[in-house]
Amino acid sequence: MTEEKKDPQDTQPEAAEPLNESQSETTETTKNTENTDTSSAVNEPATGSGQEAPKSETEEVGQTEENTSVLVPEGEALASISATEGTDHPAAEEESTKRGGSQVWIGISLLLAVLLVISLVKNPFGQSDAKTVVATVNGEDITKDKLYDKLVEAGGTQTLSGMIDEELVRQEMEKEKLQITDADIKKEKDFYLKQFGSDEALSQVLAQYGMSEEDFNEQLKKEAQIRKLLEPKVTVTDDEIKQYFEANKEAMNTPEQAKFSSILVATQPEAEAIIKELKGGADFAKLAKEKSIDTTTKDKGGDLGYVSKGTQDAAFDEAAFKLKKGEISGAIKSDAGFQVLKMTDYKQAHTATLEEKKAEIKDMIVTQKVSEKATTWLADLKSKAKITNTLENKANEKAAAAPAK
Repeated sequence: MTEEKKDPQDTQPEAAEPLNESQSETTETTKNTENTDTSSAVNEPATGSGQEAPKSETEEVGQTEENTSVLVPEGEALASISATEGTDHPAAEEESTKRGGSQVWIGISLLLAVLLVISLVKNPFGQSDAKTVVATVNGEDITKDKLYDKLVEAGGTQTLSGMIDEELVRQEMEKEKLQITDADIKKEKDFYLKQFGSDEALSQVLAQYGMSEEDFNEQLKKEAQIRKLLEPKVTVTDDEIKQYFEANKEAMNTPEQAKFSSILVATQPEAEAIIKELKGGADFAKLAKEKSIDTTTKDKGGDLGYVSKGTQDAAFDEAAFKLKKGEISGAIKSDAGFQVLKMTDYKQAHTATLEEKKAEIKDMIVTQKVSEKATTWLADLKSKAKITNTLENKANEKAAAAPAK
């Protein structure tokens, strides 16, 4: 998953001090940078998980308190979303760095669409007549059987191959008397949640790729089957765990973090009016829902999620992290308008230890080894199975009959 990297502002004016409810000072502006726009969302952008941050200069004025897809090995023949490849999901750059640039895999099969359309074309109007006209071009008919043949030609062989893999795995699960539980599926989903930071961020990725929650859960089930069958066949040594920890020690540390809520409005007078209402005891979440123009956070009461110190520019860190839990910032100017922040939670920086990360590291290494083993394991299953694949046979016959070039 590549990203458009942040371009921190060179000028960093002095940040305003947070004020108590009894105070109402106007201070100098601080600057905020554009939020990172990358391939996935995590829960740590300046303006919230999965939200595009207001670009640019911030000015602080006064503060107050307050798919179903065919089965494939994990990471194989799937559309991948890598932490180092370019897509358009906000805020993944930091997560990528945090995890040492590890690749994030989403189980999205490009063959899903082909398989779905084929199933619809077989009986699109509740009729079985192969000569049903599905389109007309200048009086010339395109029939259902012609469309079906083209779809099979375009992706049928690969789709059927995937379905064969799926059936082989199902039979292996049955032979080993293994069942997939909700806990197994949750374990697979947690892998993705760690990469994207939140359910919301993950949902945004799925939506971009046209994959429903139901499709995703079905894919997770298939990945869980592969893991359950192959996990007993892989081993992870203490030395491997230690080596991984030493190589990724810095990325495993947790930086200073704070959780913020935000109300974004168009003008400074509006922001100052909101600050006045908050000083008078108004509920922040209620005001956010009523008055914020940020459509990605207003329905959540302005909740932005956690922001890690050091992931934004120095000016933003100085302004935001100067707040104490419950305090409200002054009006922060940006290209999108004026923003009022409230710190709702705070977490101190933490240095990770090998002991506390041991189980997590082991699970990551197991996942990697299972993925690497899956391809050869499936190939071995295929070589031992009795499989009849008429589409593959036809493709081979067609290739053999083609004139040599």
